[in-house]
Amino acid sequence: MKTYLACMGTRPEIIKMSAIHRILKERGEKIYVFHTGQHEEVAYSLYDFFNMGPDFQLQLTREIPTLSGLTAELLEGVDKTIEKVKPDVILVQGDTSSALAAALGGYYHNVPVAHIEAGLRTGQRDPFPEEKNRELIGRLARWHFPPTQQAKDNLLREGLPEKSIHQVGNTVIDSALWVHKQTVDQSTPKLLPDDVRHFMEGNRASRLLLVTAHRRENWGAPIKLIATAVGTLLKLYKDLAVVWPLHPNPSVRKDIQEAFKSLDPACRDRLCLTEPLEYPALITLLSKCFFTLTDSGGIQEEASALSRPVLILREETERQELVKAGGALLVGTDIRSIVEHASVLLNHERTYKAMQIPVCPFGDGKSASRIADILTNQL
Repeated sequence: MKTYLACMGTRPEIIKMSAIHRILKERGEKIYVFHTGQHEEVAYSLYDFFNMGPDFQLQLTREIPTLSGLTAELLEGVDKTIEKVKPDVILVQGDTSSALAAALGGYYHNVPVAHIEAGLRTGQRDPFPEEKNRELIGRLARWHFPPTQQAKDNLLREGLPEKSIHQVGNTVIDSALWVHKQTVDQSTPKLLPDDVRHFMEGNRASRLLLVTAHRRENWGAPIKLIATAVGTLLKLYKDLAVVWPLHPNPSVRKDIQEAFKSLDPACRDRLCLTEPLEYPALITLLSKCFFTLTDSGGIQEEASALSRPVLILREETERQELVKAGGALLVGTDIRSIVEHASVLLNHERTYKAMQIPVCPFGDGKSASRIADILTNQL
């Protein structure tokens, strides 16, 4: 039996790491969870839902409100936790500051690092700082688990040894399908917060658009444009209803709310601005929505697992596989672009069905098992 230390602090990390945590525990391995503290407001309900701790927690002070300050604080917390656990392997997920700090801590302590969801690249500065985080982790990790062939090719181009790269699919598909299976037999009202439940009941005849926008590069003017485009769609399509879980950042919320102030009451009745959703509620809405407007990488993947078309509110995506497969389009934040592409989906059934791709390009729900096989065999 080996000891694993899984380091995570954001909602997407917890969701994507949960499948590996579950599989390793089922196989009798010892796995500890270190929560690095970024998404405090949603983290603990996720940990409870997935029954995964955490065993260790970092209380971030953010005394220095910069990325440098955050990274230093995370690295110090990781260092102390590695000293306590003395793991055989450190597990990191994706491209967050938590993942970078944990990978660097593993390197300092000579503990091998397994990088889940390795190899994603835009080739641009954005997303910042995530693009550079994942590049750096690629130089620190021993095992690289890219979700797709494209991600694997990115790592090979960067000169990483092929024997260290294992294409396994994305664990977010494991988690999304597992949650959907757990919740499909439950009544929808039990899964949704009260405001969303009442809204859905009052708009049963409408087609549902799920909107999420949180990326730093879309804060300010871009998110106001997104909100204006959504308001335009509500005016154009009387059978459209919109649920938009708001980002916790106060300035982001203010920009969105102000953009809808001039929306006429009839349209406003078909708009639900709500708090961030618990993961089961999010998967429930994704499975029921007509399509989704998002700048989230995770939702691009989860929507594809549920055959929901995606309009991506970015100029670039590190998940080009979904675009190439026909399940997503890059529309940016230009009002005209968003409205035109959304209108095509709403008006043309053939185009809509073509974007409901039957095979998810990111995985088949067995990624965590493949990762566990590789780690346990090689250890």
